Amino acid sequence: MVSDQSVASRLDWIAVDWGTSALRAWAIGADGAVLDEARSGDGMGSLDREGYEPALLRLIGAWLPAKPARPIQVIVCGMAGARQGWREAPYRSVPCAPVGGDQLEPVATTETRISVSIVPGLSQAGPPDVMRGEETQLAGLAAKLGPATATVCMPGTHSKWVSLDRGKVTGFTTFMTGEAFALFAERSVLRHSVDAADTDGDAFGSAVAETVDRPERLTSALFGIRAGSLLEGASAATARSRLSGLLIGAELAAVRPQWDGRNVHIVGASALAASYAAALEQLGGKPVIEDAEELTLAGLAAARSSIA
Repeated sequence: MVSDQSVASRLDWIAVDWGTSALRAWAIGADGAVLDEARSGDGMGSLDREGYEPALLRLIGAWLPAKPARPIQVIVCGMAGARQGWREAPYRSVPCAPVGGDQLEPVATTETRISVSIVPGLSQAGPPDVMRGEETQLAGLAAKLGPATATVCMPGTHSKWVSLDRGKVTGFTTFMTGEAFALFAERSVLRHSVDAADTDGDAFGSAVAETVDRPERLTSALFGIRAGSLLEGASAATARSRLSGLLIGAELAAVRPQWDGRNVHIVGASALAASYAAALEQLGGKPVIEDAEELTLAGLAAARSSIA
């Protein structure tokens, strides 16, 4: 464990990822090394506008030097920049680079030892779509890949499929797959069938193939989960895996040209990324799982360097 005094003496800037349900911060040294990290449950969903600065200082206050030569830069991505967040960071329109230093949104603070800037999200006019937070991971991936063309899958509550072309985001599509899973599993008739933590790989794989082949039958197949548990004694693990497979399969059916026989860079939580990778692999896609935290830090570093 690095002491707070040691961090304060070596601190160059602070990276922050502010989600809906959690807040994460990393103390970064002048050489780019992570000196320390911290997290709390002070996500956007639990704060009013006046609560952001105190929540941030509770997390990073011990890292701050007593009298820094200059205010410590704090670069924030995620939901702190939403309309209902700390300060709205207006969306930037694609096509564009994932982050732009000249368009970071400054935030006034009462704490004079820090200088806070928020990374804006991205928007798309046609069809209308938005992202906030993912753009920072895309900046990290663009820095890693260089001037390449790439397809990016970002599974989550609202999954994103993104096209990168020579370091720019040229378009993206959002799917409410994760939210739909939660709603079906927790609030629909299927909640009586899917109450399990275990998984069934075979059930997942067959459900993926089923909806990729016949996506128009999705809602019928979903009710079949309940019927299967009533009439055939399907286990809760099988039912839950089938629900996941049907929904992910429907998503993959909608973007087949983006993954069919092609590399797909998957950026997301490890278990969910693995599920998407398994689904793509069985269908002939070529998944490449990326480290989400690594890309977030690289993207925040890119945003910071563009204003340094």
